[in-house]
Amino acid sequence: MWTNIAPIGSLLGGVALLLLGNGLLNTLLTLRGVAEGYSTGLLGLLMSGYFVGYLLGTWLTVPLIRRIGHIRAFACCAASGAIVALLHLILVNPWVWMVLRVVYGIVLVTLYMVIESWLNARVSGDSRGRVFAVYMAVNLGALALAQQLLNLASPLEFLLFAIAGILICAALLPITLTRQAQPTLPDTPPTELRQLARIAPLSVTAAGLSGLALGAFWGLAPVYASHSGFDAAGVGLLMGATILGGAVLQWPIGRYSDSHDRAKVMLCVVTLAALTALAISLLPTGGLLLGAFFLWGGLAFSIYSIAMARMVDQLHPDEILSGCSGLLLVNGLGSACGPLLAGLAMHLLGPRGLPLYCAAVLGLLALYTLHRLHRVSDLLSEPHAQFTPMLRTSHTVLELMPEAPESAADSSPDAAVAEPGTTREETCI
Repeated sequence: MWTNIAPIGSLLGGVALLLLGNGLLNTLLTLRGVAEGYSTGLLGLLMSGYFVGYLLGTWLTVPLIRRIGHIRAFACCAASGAIVALLHLILVNPWVWMVLRVVYGIVLVTLYMVIESWLNARVSGDSRGRVFAVYMAVNLGALALAQQLLNLASPLEFLLFAIAGILICAALLPITLTRQAQPTLPDTPPTELRQLARIAPLSVTAAGLSGLALGAFWGLAPVYASHSGFDAAGVGLLMGATILGGAVLQWPIGRYSDSHDRAKVMLCVVTLAALTALAISLLPTGGLLLGAFFLWGGLAFSIYSIAMARMVDQLHPDEILSGCSGLLLVNGLGSACGPLLAGLAMHLLGPRGLPLYCAAVLGLLALYTLHRLHRVSDLLSEPHAQFTPMLRTSHTVLELMPEAPESAADSSPDAAVAEPGTTREETCI
């Protein structure tokens, strides 16, 4: 394992520092907005701005990296990210923050793409799965640790904003000091969302609705915690417990889905997640609530990964990368809308509007999953795809997945051909 990780240590160090700063800044801004008296609807709009920028950056990033190279693109965006972090403190105005959040989303997806495309160039097919697992562990570990930095000072003070800016800027050091040759960006296959929705409607719907739920969590869970009586340290504890749940429970849920019908596993997971969110809306502040968030995080974080594995089951090997990019786009659209819709729910119902909103979204997904199970039969490619824990970063990370496209390319393109007299659209969930 160490022989695979050592050559990419600088890249993993860069992403760890970046996510420490990013994880701290995202929660910090929500807490500062609460302290400034911003309504939950306004905070939801502000948090949506980040995901809007993230989606815009998906189209703007590749031309930038092709023009100036990986290291200079990373340096430019890391410096911009640090500047944006500090401008939030200097210009405390919700509409200025909205613009800053969009810019920050563009910046962050560029930073992700630089690191992930570099990782793709450095790993071979036999070590791809191990490197991908380590990369996801670094992502989740850094995000969880970042929440504990909230204990260092009040959101009203300068210190936490300065630390976020320093960490984002510090991500420059391991990247710019590396002696590795810069890679070239591969061409990304075109994404046909309409065709993907016909072939794998359950996966596409699950990606979009899980984005609605998790986008709301990332944007407004600190508001929920703050209005529920948690101090800044408690907010960090709640966020950390949810992220830790996602890290711990994704793997056993995914392993179970590898040996069972994923659509039925999806139904069980989203139903339990919806019921857990409903229970959260009724629980008082305390250890039981933190435990419920841990469980909810493990279930909710698994939905997108199950949807991804489900879709890989249903696509030809040469369609996997394009399909994964489409699923990532749908999830991003859901994430952009989630904070806005949840903010409106919290404005009407108070803090419990967030878990009730998540329960409603996931309940809707459970009903749709049940509908698909009753309506159509299942058709899977062979061999059954392996579950891979996923976080939504940039579409470049999809090339690190063990199934796509390097190892999958050796498989027969006819692996998922329907029986005579049927079409793939008619037989897939």
